[in-house]
Amino acid sequence: MAALCAGAVMAGDNAPAIFAPGVLSGPGNDNCPSFTPDGNTVYFDIGTMILVSHRTQGNWSKPQIAPFSGTWGDHDPAIAPDGSYLVYASNHPVDGSEQALGITVKGKSFAGAGNHLWRIDRHGNGWSAPQHLPAAVNANARTYAPSIAADGTLYFTSRDPSGSHIYRSLYRNGSYQPAEKVLLGDAAAETQDAAIAPDQSFIVFSGNAPGQTGLNDFFITFRDGDHWGTPIDLGESVNSKTGRWNQWGAHLSPDHRTLYYTSDRSAPAPYPRTPAQARQQLAQAMSWDNGGYHVWSVSLAPWLDAHATQG
Repeated sequence: MAALCAGAVMAGDNAPAIFAPGVLSGPGNDNCPSFTPDGNTVYFDIGTMILVSHRTQGNWSKPQIAPFSGTWGDHDPAIAPDGSYLVYASNHPVDGSEQALGITVKGKSFAGAGNHLWRIDRHGNGWSAPQHLPAAVNANARTYAPSIAADGTLYFTSRDPSGSHIYRSLYRNGSYQPAEKVLLGDAAAETQDAAIAPDQSFIVFSGNAPGQTGLNDFFITFRDGDHWGTPIDLGESVNSKTGRWNQWGAHLSPDHRTLYYTSDRSAPAPYPRTPAQARQQLAQAMSWDNGGYHVWSVSLAPWLDAHATQG
C-alpha cells in the first residue's frame, strides 16, 4: 500500500477529549457525529441506526433514533453547512424491492452490506422522504462517508479494486456532476473519511503515513491554488503509531476548528491509583470506557493557526 507524504506541526498539549461521556459516548459503538449550524443538535450512528440528541442549557439529551432512520442500515450522517439538508449512507433498497443493498467481492455476495448515499431535505421541524443520489455519486455499492461544502460540492469515499479513495461531485444547477478522485499526496495511496471545510480551504482525512500498512492516520491538507498541499500528519496525540488504538471518521465542528472522530482508545489509567481514582475508572468502564468505539474531539487550532501565519 502506498503512503502519504507527511509534514509536521507541533501540537503541544493538544490532547483529545472524549465527547459527552456516558451520554453520547456510551456503552455502544457510537461514531460519526454531525452537528447543526448552531451546535445544539447532533446526529450520529450506533451500529446501523442514526440517532439524534439535543443540547439544552449545556446538557445533551438522551439519544433517540432519528425519525428517518431505523428501518434500514443507516450510518455516516453529514449535515450541510447551512443545515438545510443531510446526506447519509444506507443499504436502503434502490430498486423498489424489500431487498437491502448488497455487495459482491471477488465473486462472493454479501447481503445487506452495500452502501449508497441518500439525501433528505429539512422541511420545518421535519425531513423530506429520502432521495437516492444519482449514479454520478453512487457509482458502486461501496459508497459512504459524505462531507458537504457550502456550495453543495459533495465529498465521499468510494471503494474499488485498488482500495478506498476520496471523490468529490460538484453540485451545479441542482444536479450532482460526475465524481472525480481527489488527489491527496501520493496518487496511489488509499484515502477515506473526508471532512471538508465549507469553503474547501482545507480537508481532514484518513490515510497511511510513511512506513505504515493498514493503519489509518489523520492528516490535514490545505488548498493551494488549483491543488492540495502536502498532507500534514496530526501526530501522536491523535494517531496511534503503535496500533494501540484506531481512529477514523473525521467530522468538523460548526465553527470548523475542532475535529470530531471515532476511536477505540481508552482514558489513561494512573498507577498507583488512589481509591477515588479507582472508583472513577470503574465508573468510566461502566459508562463508556469499555474498549468500544466512541467519539473524541481535538482542536485543529495548532494546524489552522500555523497555516494562517505561514500564509
